[in-house]
Amino acid sequence: MHLTHKIALRPTADQADYFVRACGTARKVWNWALDEWGKQYAAGGKPTAMVLKKQFNAIKYDLYPWLKDIHRDAHAQPFAHLATALSTFFADVQAGRRGHEPRFKKKGRCRDSFYVANDKFSLDGKRIRLPKIGVVAMTEALRFEGKILGATVSRSADRWFVAIQVDVPEHQAQRRRTAHGTVGVDLGLKSVATLSSGESIQAPKPLRAALRRLKIRSRRLSRKLEAAKMAAGFTLGARLPKGTQLPVSNNRRKSTATLARLHRRIANIRVDFTHRLTTTLCRENQAVVIEDLNVKGMLANDRLSRAISDVGFVLFRQQMSYKVLRYGTRLVVADRWYPSSRLCSACGWKNEALTLKDREWTCADCGTCHDRGFNAACNLKRLATETALPVARPTGNGGAAAGRVLAVAGKVTPVSDECGQQGASGQEETAEHLCSPFR
Repeated sequence: MHLTHKIALRPTADQADYFVRACGTARKVWNWALDEWGKQYAAGGKPTAMVLKKQFNAIKYDLYPWLKDIHRDAHAQPFAHLATALSTFFADVQAGRRGHEPRFKKKGRCRDSFYVANDKFSLDGKRIRLPKIGVVAMTEALRFEGKILGATVSRSADRWFVAIQVDVPEHQAQRRRTAHGTVGVDLGLKSVATLSSGESIQAPKPLRAALRRLKIRSRRLSRKLEAAKMAAGFTLGARLPKGTQLPVSNNRRKSTATLARLHRRIANIRVDFTHRLTTTLCRENQAVVIEDLNVKGMLANDRLSRAISDVGFVLFRQQMSYKVLRYGTRLVVADRWYPSSRLCSACGWKNEALTLKDREWTCADCGTCHDRGFNAACNLKRLATETALPVARPTGNGGAAAGRVLAVAGKVTPVSDECGQQGASGQEETAEHLCSPFR
């Protein structure tokens, strides 16, 4: 099993300066490769990452002599990343899905990081030896034992981290469950998770709590940027020509760092809460049933998009996908069209008139009064415990059908079992989600 431990670094000023230059190198090479690929593809060619890498190696020290001061892994790995991004994009297009075409990376507006191969660094307790700069102090030792696959050094605000990917044997990666129950989980905004046991879990919603400070600091930074534009001879609110570089004052640099630290704090609170919730669900249950939410479609709602992003539905799904592997838990995902909120968990009658603002409703068939979230959680739980489930009447409310229509053999079952997905390095799925001790 591929796991990643993300550890905070304590670099010196010179080491941090090297990290900045190495990240800039990786960004520069990515942009060069993407630009060259676009030119050759538009000319009718079929460029590959390996061909582009050979072309770049033949000219890199002539065009960019400063690359000699940066370890080669920083300007070699972007080609592999581009190959992965392009293959994913074309696979989505061929499958009829909306693909995300690789984009150019802009300085200051992307996650700064660079890759180090597993044979180029070594670990000694709370120290890591990296090429070119030597030993860098870490805040903790690597907690996983196994074959080290590689490392990625990245920056978050003004702090540096190293994410070490490890191939951990299955018996060492497993965690013991403390209970063996089955639970249905209904995700929402008022309560981030309503369990079929009756428990309602509230989210901290860190963005809403820090929104006022976030607006103030964003305005301060924006004003400093406008002042720099006017000092350079541009009018107030003017759009800068492409490639224009404004001088960065100390006050503007401090304001940028302050805003970045606030964003990092918001993200850390959200990640920590999701770690605690997902770990508890996987550790205390042998089966967890969730819904396949269309988060992207939900974010199209302007009134709810901020609240949905603040809760972190996508983060919840990602963490559940790999933690069920470690705890041996069965993850059941209901189809996104399964009417968990509309079905009566007592008799199976479907309430066609239910709207989003209805938090409680009464079944017209059996008279049971339902809380919306708890009723949905109970319906989800039954997907893991029964094979024949009550589904909607074909005629809805007031229909002529006298009984419930049961899911029978031959019809599509509205659930799927998942065990999580992992990439070749494990970083994409776990680098951001194993940095907390609550796992």
